[in-house]
Amino acid sequence: YREPGILSGYRPPRSSACECLLSLFGMNNETLNIWTHLVPAGYFLWLLLARLRDSGAEAGAGPFLAYLGTCALYPLASSAAHALGALGGRGRHRAYCSDGPAVLPGSALAYSAYVFPLEWVGSTFHDFYVPVAVLNSVLSTGLSCYSRFLEAERPCLSKAFRTLAFVYPYLFDSIPVFYRLSRSVAGSCSEGSLPLHSRHCLCALLTFLSFTSHLPERLAPGSFDFIGHSHQLFHICGILGTLFQLEAVSMDMAERRGRLPLPSSLETFGSLGMGAAASLAILGVCFHSLCPEPPSR
Repeated sequence: YREPGILSGYRPPRSSACECLLSLFGMNNETLNIWTHLVPAGYFLWLLLARLRDSGAEAGAGPFLAYLGTCALYPLASSAAHALGALGGRGRHRAYCSDGPAVLPGSALAYSAYVFPLEWVGSTFHDFYVPVAVLNSVLSTGLSCYSRFLEAERPCLSKAFRTLAFVYPYLFDSIPVFYRLSRSVAGSCSEGSLPLHSRHCLCALLTFLSFTSHLPERLAPGSFDFIGHSHQLFHICGILGTLFQLEAVSMDMAERRGRLPLPSSLETFGSLGMGAAASLAILGVCFHSLCPEPPSR
């Protein structure tokens, strides 16, 4: 399970769960991967609890709360996967497969309720936008889990599937944002949230580049084993993008209040629940199908 350009700092393979958790407090090449997502997960969870406390006086906050919940869930699942990634047997694969169901359609729910172009409201695309986003999240989970079965024998294909698992849902969910940004460039639209949306898109691009390039460690193998390697940059760019996205959605929610039809709580959390249930079912099948690793010689 060695990574290109990372020469040292690996934890002992087939570690116990206790040893994996204790590794959070020692310096290894996964330490900052864990903390760069664990700390933001705590921050987003704190924001969610604060909004839940005040949501009784705020109508139409359901999609935002669902979105904020997924903002807290995905870095928490990622940090747990990295923390338990040195488990023995099937534990490592199960830990990383559990990261897949965190790709839930929270962004799509918020975009549909607050961010959609006004001229698209009520269109066929708007009507099917959230159901397709839910389907995409389920397919993303399946693709992410399936990539784990290919990791040992076909690592390049495994990496390609894993990349596609988060790139495709992002591109589909962002179609309304891309359209609004294109109108802004053409000079026919100017809204206060668009600079924040553009920063979020830039961070998403940097996230993709850092995940696929393995830079800078490929240029200087061994120099970035503990601090500064590409997966840490991938985490940081992803969190910064989420922060910009959160600010943009909050601004759109305030400025466009009453201009877009808001879904009911049943529609919002029903869509989120169906996506989560289907993803967990795929995860269960994956757990059952994983074969144990051969014993070491």
